[in-house]
Amino acid sequence: MNGMLARTANALAAALLVTSFVVIAGFGAGTAPSHAQESQELAKQLANPVANLMSFPLQINYDEGFGPDGHGQRLLTNIQPVIPIEISEDWLVISRTILPVVWQDDVVPGEGSQFGLGDTVQSLFFSPKEPGPFGLIWGVGPVLYVPTATEDTLGAEKWGAGPTAVALRQQGPWTYGLLANHIWSFAGEDNRSDVNATFLQPFLNYTFPSATTIFLNTETTYDWTAEEASVPINFGVNQLFTIGGQAFQIGAGLRYWADAPDGGPDDIGFRINLVALFPVK
Repeated sequence: MNGMLARTANALAAALLVTSFVVIAGFGAGTAPSHAQESQELAKQLANPVANLMSFPLQINYDEGFGPDGHGQRLLTNIQPVIPIEISEDWLVISRTILPVVWQDDVVPGEGSQFGLGDTVQSLFFSPKEPGPFGLIWGVGPVLYVPTATEDTLGAEKWGAGPTAVALRQQGPWTYGLLANHIWSFAGEDNRSDVNATFLQPFLNYTFPSATTIFLNTETTYDWTAEEASVPINFGVNQLFTIGGQAFQIGAGLRYWADAPDGGPDDIGFRINLVALFPVK
């Protein structure tokens, strides 16, 4: 119990330290009202997965409690470029890539530490430029699972594909919606388990006039092959700011594991976000 409290306190302290810097940096920027409104709108675009906005996010996640003895730890950095492609006057294709860079220790019994790339998830969303009836913003398309892992313990060694979709609304400072996909494996190493997984990400964001955004989401994955669920609940804050005319967003948050597979993470983890933005002219 003492160990759990210590790990929770460490995660909380780290996240609060970054969050404090985020908020102080954002509120200390001293922007003019018109610029502040532009920054708020830009921050709201970042909360929209299919916005007409090019961005380069880095998402750093730390979790522990892995393995049969609960001593395993993992540092996962997701490189997540988002590129909108205009295909007509009314339609966009939004390319969203997730390339994981993983360091882990004592996660796989008897394997020690590993460092390298994980498997890549590539999504394409066909999305109208303008919201539809009732302000609905949406996108649908394919998702591809690519076995890019540099260690067999860091990936599934399978090719996979399936559908993906997102639907959301933005009302005033609020952004809320759901992103989902399902991936089935269709090729790869025969001695590895098939990929048959559903991913659900309901999300809720509130963006202040200061371009500070509070976020709440889950990133639930259900593995139909193993009949196991992973349910991390993420809560935190992001702040938009500019340096030399370049827009960035930085943020931090905590993650509570409501459910995890046997040998999976437990307790509290934390996340740091850093995003470079390139608004489409």
